Amino acid sequence: MNKKINHEILGELYYDYGWCKEIELNLFGKLQKMQLIIEGEEDAQFEISQIEAYKKFIQDKNELLKKCEEDTYRYYQEVNSDYRDRFGADFKEKLAPIVKTQNELNDLIEPKQLLFPLVFGKDIREFGILCECTWEVEHGLAIKYQNEKIVEIGYQDIII
Repeated sequence: MNKKINHEILGELYYDYGWCKEIELNLFGKLQKMQLIIEGEEDAQFEISQIEAYKKFIQDKNELLKKCEEDTYRYYQEVNSDYRDRFGADFKEKLAPIVKTQNELNDLIEPKQLLFPLVFGKDIREFGILCECTWEVEHGLAIKYQNEKIVEIGYQDIII
């Protein structure tokens, strides 16, 4: 059985190679069930930066998620032609279609995790949203924030 805690700020969490709980966020056009993960060991000694990042996320959630959608749409527009070339005629319309609106992109992305990584003493509030997407099945998609600003969008390894 997984170890459980009730943290005064993070709430009820269970340990599964990190501290986790299920959450729901309005993202990419629908209410998404996701896993929130706070990186850490079984001793539940979280970094101050992780707690602060979580608090700022909760405080500014709507604005941060709106920016996530907008920037992810721009990112997709930048990388789309490269993926379409790689997929070829048989798969490009299914895996990397040309989209003209944010709503069209929403069907191609499925958010899975909201991750608050260890930052090893750096004075930075960092978190990332990890998604599955049709155009990058192997590496997935991540939106990385530092101090409430998106600093990078790309493969999931930018935040894992």
